[in-house]
Amino acid sequence: MININGTHDTAVIGQTLLDYLCLAGYDAKRIAVERNGEIVPKADYGKITLTDGDTLEIVSFVGGG
Repeated sequence: MININGTHDTAVIGQTLLDYLCLAGYDAKRIAVERNGEIVPKADYGKITLTDGDTLEIVSFVGGG
């Protein structure tokens, strides 16, 4: 089971982080991802395979004024 922003999911196990983000509709340029307490560099999104027990926090940047 993977915890993503407080929600548990098993369907994403085995996907790369980049694949998950694309399928979930995130714009990789406008987010920051923390995996298991560590910030993930954007260049590594396609190299990381999501595994059972991972915890992800995904934060979107919102502009405004």
